[in-house]
Amino acid sequence: MALVSMTEMLKKAKDEGYAVGQFNINNLEFFQAILQAAEEEKSPVILGVSEGAARYVGGFKTVVKITEGLIEDYKISVPVAIHLDHGSSYDKCKEAIDAGFTSVMIDASHHPFEENIEETTKVVEYAHSKGVSVEAELGTVGGQEDDVVAEGVIYADPQECKVLVDRTGIDCLAPALGSVHGPYKGEPNLGYKEMEEIANLTNMPLVLHGGTGIPTKDIQKAISFGTAKINVNTENQIASAKTVREVLAAKPDEYDPRKYMGPARDAIKATVIGKMREFGSSNKA
Repeated sequence: MALVSMTEMLKKAKDEGYAVGQFNINNLEFFQAILQAAEEEKSPVILGVSEGAARYVGGFKTVVKITEGLIEDYKISVPVAIHLDHGSSYDKCKEAIDAGFTSVMIDASHHPFEENIEETTKVVEYAHSKGVSVEAELGTVGGQEDDVVAEGVIYADPQECKVLVDRTGIDCLAPALGSVHGPYKGEPNLGYKEMEEIANLTNMPLVLHGGTGIPTKDIQKAISFGTAKINVNTENQIASAKTVREVLAAKPDEYDPRKYMGPARDAIKATVIGKMREFGSSNKA
């Protein structure tokens, strides 16, 4: 199947009461595991690509070519979106779109509100002219993800969310409501009241960043309040690293990367399948 934007994928998820997982890529094994899991589960999937991950792999164009090659070789039949995660500027979003990304996130949440709207609108105009979906963020998601570091959590204001949606024409919204990037240092405490209010005010598919470590009951609650996209990276990274350590501890003389990265890929795939079932996206392709 050809690459698609997130627009129809997330509308369907919101209407039918499930969420599509965005699983971030880090190296070749992540691409392979995520696409294999999606095909096995017959689930739509979003490949999340941070600017740092794109640089590590080689560049935006390489990300697209790897994905297209694997879709062909693995005979992937489910909808796949390639999404720029936390795009830092209009120029970076444009670069990703021109390379073949089908979705971008413009993260201007650290700018003053009017500047956020201005930057986001500019991205939306270019992206929509190319059939590409756009995600924007309001408030501050805590923790660190690659180049994105945020001290503390600032909740998104529901009224500002409505204004942002109305004035920019974005396709989905990531309101910061207590989630963090990376492992939680305590129990996650999500702002469901605000989430419900934002969903009602905007009628927009919502995005939950920092999906690792959130209990299933909380995930289901978020989905019931209009969350249609949930981002996961740390959980897959932890599963991968744990497996590599176990293999090399059991076989300290092993040097063939396929012998330890292959099992790591299997661990990522199993984790992704678990998340797809938890989010309710299995058999929704």
